[in-house]
Amino acid sequence: MPQKYIRKILDARVYDVAIETPLDHLPLLSRRFNNEILLKREDLQPVFSFKIRGAYNKMAHLSEEDLAKGVVAASAGNHAQGLALAALKLGVKATIVMPRTTPKIKVDAVRSRGAKVILQGDTFDEASSLAQKLVLEKGMVYIHPYDDPEVIAGQGTISMEILRQHTGPIEAVFVPVGGGGLLAGVAAYIKYVRPEIKVIGVEPEGAACLQAAMEKGRRVTLPSVDLFADGVAVAQIGKETFRVIRKTVDAVITVSTDEMCAAIKDIFDDTRSIAEPAGALALAGLKKYVDQNSCAGKTLIAIDSGANTNFDRLRYISERTEIGEKREAIISVTIPERPGSFKKFCAALARRNITEFNYRYADAKAAKIFVGVQVSPEHNDREELVTGLRSKGYPVVDLTDNEMAKMHIRHMVGGRASAAFTDELLYRFEFPERPGALAKFLASLGQGWNISMFHYRNHGAAFGRVLVGIQVPAAERRQLKDFLDKLGYEFYEETDNPAYQLFLS
Repeated sequence: MPQKYIRKILDARVYDVAIETPLDHLPLLSRRFNNEILLKREDLQPVFSFKIRGAYNKMAHLSEEDLAKGVVAASAGNHAQGLALAALKLGVKATIVMPRTTPKIKVDAVRSRGAKVILQGDTFDEASSLAQKLVLEKGMVYIHPYDDPEVIAGQGTISMEILRQHTGPIEAVFVPVGGGGLLAGVAAYIKYVRPEIKVIGVEPEGAACLQAAMEKGRRVTLPSVDLFADGVAVAQIGKETFRVIRKTVDAVITVSTDEMCAAIKDIFDDTRSIAEPAGALALAGLKKYVDQNSCAGKTLIAIDSGANTNFDRLRYISERTEIGEKREAIISVTIPERPGSFKKFCAALARRNITEFNYRYADAKAAKIFVGVQVSPEHNDREELVTGLRSKGYPVVDLTDNEMAKMHIRHMVGGRASAAFTDELLYRFEFPERPGALAKFLASLGQGWNISMFHYRNHGAAFGRVLVGIQVPAAERRQLKDFLDKLGYEFYEETDNPAYQLFLS
């Protein structure tokens, strides 16, 4: 047991710049999972991340001579912000080497606190190589983001607060893992003070360097690292952190990108705050632990480690959330190519809400449609959906776990129809978005003309937007216009739109 860290944590100097963050009860998630779920809100720190603790504690222990040399670090962003603020507080020059893949919001935040930023490489390890070079060439003091006893001790003050804030029974504390500084500090303190509490590390599936090390019994370097959770995108666990972790941590859980996205939404629903992917990592692991262990009536704590993410990433995150929550199934279905087939297919969904609908005419006999359907995470609803459609004679392929389908194919379904295909008109419709709205729209559209293209995605807006291709002989176009005028939906003809002419016509 690395007991030397207990004194270091108790003596850590973090509160000159850091705050004691709240331990928030998550009522919606607690009710949903039948456990008391608490969230340690490190996203509320002055730099929106726990990293300020370790960075300041390390600098507070440097000599005046070392501080005069200036400090340098490599960081994907959160350590950089913590070090920049610590250096500003202490009046020390700081240089931060950051991967080029670092979200702009983190780069701008570091620069705004007076630190010099150098962008180098695509990963932390590439940035770290340049930082070490600056140490040798310019004599600067390197402040490691995680593999340093003083940094580990600074992060460990989080566990001291947790145990003071919740004195009752705790089943487990879930901690995000990158290089391991936070996990090592938290585990060292908790296992010394409350050894009955489980400490569980959580990693992304695409950056699971700790799990790989635990399996091998030694540190290993991952051949590649998924950058989605950039705050924990590390190829190798730290040397000192691994020495502590392997003696104190009970288990390591890995989670998918979709599961992280779902956890971001969970945090938002309960706190109205937006965690970065690494910030929601621990909660995603907590949810997986509950599912895997049928855990009920326990107190479970997750550390929300940060909230530094670019706003434009939220579009991707929201796209993946429903799948991560197991509330959306993505399927490919073959239906007959004839008027009325769409309406009949919607009826076969047994009142399930359609979240996405993509189709392009390609064959005179059969139509292949790409469909998103809202399902319940309980009672094997996804399996029941697929089985039910197949029993009605629909060929179905379940694409919910198909990464290429979710990342690319859903945006590429369509293209041009065959050269023999004629008489297509293109319309864009808007209708009030509510449960069953798409099915009602299809029913209203009637069965008089063949639908040759269809695109719909529920974005949670007040109005649903649909792009529809309709095959209409020239002699019937006036009749169609009269029909659409009476339909009651806002619509716009887009047949002459250059985007349609270039890519779909």
